[in-house]
Amino acid sequence: MNLKEYITIDPQKRFGKPILIGTRISVSDILNWLGNGMTKESILKDYPELTESMIHAALFYAAFRQDHMGFAS
Repeated sequence: MNLKEYITIDPQKRFGKPILIGTRISVSDILNWLGNGMTKESILKDYPELTESMIHAALFYAAFRQDHMGFAS
């Protein structure tokens, strides 16, 4: 998965948090929603600008970030 297709970091948006391209939705938003019990389906229904691939990219980014590997910049 090429994370640069899905995630960007822009100091002018969301205080430089990693966000999904074309949105103001951050990786941490996705993680929080899933952690609070939302399903991918409910996220996609509430945020139609997202795709399932974007949600997977956010999870992939978070997993590798946890291991201190840098992607999307």
